[in-house]
Order: sequence, then structure tokens, then C-alpha cells
Amino acid sequence: MAGNSFGTLFRVTTWGESHGRAVGAIVDGCPAGLALSEVEVQRELDRRRPGQSTISTQRKEEDRAEILSGLFEGKTTGTPISILVWNRDAQSSAYDLLRDRPRPGHADLTYISRYGIRDHRGGGRSSGRETVGRVAAGAVAKRLLAESGIEVAGYVTELGGVRATIPEGADVYRLREEAEKNPVRCPDQRAAAEMIAKLEEVRKGGDSLGGVAEIVASGVPAGLGEPVFDKLDGDLASALMGIGAVKAVEIGTGMEAARMRGSESNDPILPGSGRPYFETNNAGGILGGISTGSPIIIRIAVKPTPSISRPQRTVDLSTGEAVEIEIKGRHDPAIPPRIVPVAEAMVALVLADHLLRRRVARV
Repeated sequence: MAGNSFGTLFRVTTWGESHGRAVGAIVDGCPAGLALSEVEVQRELDRRRPGQSTISTQRKEEDRAEILSGLFEGKTTGTPISILVWNRDAQSSAYDLLRDRPRPGHADLTYISRYGIRDHRGGGRSSGRETVGRVAAGAVAKRLLAESGIEVAGYVTELGGVRATIPEGADVYRLREEAEKNPVRCPDQRAAAEMIAKLEEVRKGGDSLGGVAEIVASGVPAGLGEPVFDKLDGDLASALMGIGAVKAVEIGTGMEAARMRGSESNDPILPGSGRPYFETNNAGGILGGISTGSPIIIRIAVKPTPSISRPQRTVDLSTGEAVEIEIKGRHDPAIPPRIVPVAEAMVALVLADHLLRRRVARV
């Protein structure tokens, strides 16, 4: 299976399946001398860890990170960093009846079409469990970005049609702080309460919800990105669309730009100390595929969790007959709250890669 590696100079390969022995990542290209510890990686893994609330899957995984290589006396050595996380609480028997019955909304049938074989236990490689490796690698990228004053933060802005009110120009650190106070990761506490109530309602009915998450990267210097095929916004969109449940990506005004006039969309350029700056940020921090120096603002649309306990129609591949299935097991009634650290990780990985590429772009 190709397509398991990501990045150019800061390169990441994730590995492992949902119900295999372990999952993890290999980070290659991280510069030597970066202070790093398992504690920092663990902090990010704890944010995506399952079983932390009633609105999350009740699979109980500690997700303890083990850094097997690439560190010496608390600093990176410039060699590949290998991170392992054991699977401790997989319950494969819940999937026995689904061996020949592909689940609607999942990659089961497309995997069979592609490879002629699939691991039916929890979706194998197509499971959200694969994102453990992304978050672990993202923790390394975040540490590298922090050295340059770059921070990445995310939060949920919409869930099941309930929309949060985000004040214009709100401090992103404050938003992240507020978002971490509730299990839906929404910085608007009023909206969060409505989201939680709606989630409980659909969960009891065996259904699920979709939503929107916003990711903001602050402190990004002007000049990151390649101007043609490796545009910064193109790489960010590709990275985020590479997360299983993401169906759309917006940068800056996004789709709303199609309804604006040029006089409304263009960000005025003003003189500043050191260099000119943009008065507004409709571009979302990127123009011509290159960062502007303004915060990078991205929104992702996340589909409802496809694993629901309501009856669904499918085909038994062993007989060719139409059948109904009810999916058992432990699943999130909504993906957006737990996708936030995953989306942050993917943004951090892209920025870390382009930060290193910028260093060799000029004398």
C-alpha cells in the first residue's frame, strides 16, 4: 500500500491498523538539537485519546507513547524518530459479522475494490485509530515550530447545525483555552451546551452528527510555500483532506469569496515598521501559495460518524444478496471534537516541512 508517507524535508510515515498490535509513526528529517521528550508527545496524544467522556467512543486506550529512536539526552539527533503506541483494548469480535458485509459510509468496499482484501476489524488501516501516528508526529512538528514562534490551535465551531459565536479578532490562545473546557472542544460555552445535548439525543437514537472545526496558525512568517505545484494552501488542503472524515476545506473566506466583489475580498496593504502588512485577512494568511505573515485560518467540514447502530442496507459479498446490518462496537457519535488535535497535527506537519524548505530557498 502506497501513500503512507507525507512531506518533503520533514517527512512522516504512519503505520499500523486499528486492531493490530500497535500503531505509530516515523519522523525523518527533523533537525538535530531540538529539545524533545515523550511528555510533549504524550500531551498531544492525550487530547485525542478515546474514552474521555460520554460523547466519545468508550474504547479504553492509554495511548502511551514510546520514542524508540532519534533522541539522545533529551535532544533530537537528526536520525529517524520512531514513535510506538500499543493497542491495548481492541475488541475484534464485535466486527465478526461484518467480514463480508461492507459498512455504508466506510472505506470497506473501496478497499476491496482497490486491494481485493481488507482487515475488517475496526476498518484496519482506514480506521481513525491510524491518526495516533499523525498526532504523535505532529507533536514533534509543533515543537519545531515553537522554536520559530509558530503555534497551531483548533476548536469546533459547528456541530449538528449548532453554530458557535466566535468574536471577530478573538485571541486564538483564549479560544483554545475555552475550547478545552468542554468535551466538544467549542470555545462558545453556550453553544457547547447545546451541542452536548444534541449529541446525547442522537446517540440514544443510534445516530451521529457532523460538524466544522477551525484551525489557526499564528506567528507564521511571510514567505512559506512554493508558488506553483507545492503551494502552501494546496499542501494544507491535501493534508487535511487526507484525514478520513474530512469532506471539505476552506481557507480564509473560503466559499464566501465566491459571493464577494474584488473590492470586498482584497486585503488592503498598509505600511508598517519593518515591512508592510495586511489590514484584513480575507486571504486566510496565504496569497499565491505563499504565507503573508497574517494568521493562517482554515476550516474543515467533518462528516457524521458512519458507524451507527441504526439498521443500514448493504450487500453480503459472500452471497451477493441484499442484507441489513446494525453496527456494534464502540464509536464516537461525532468526530469533530476528537479530530481537532489530528487537524492541528496535519497543519503543523505541513508548516514544519515548509519552514525547513524556506531555509534553503535563498542564500
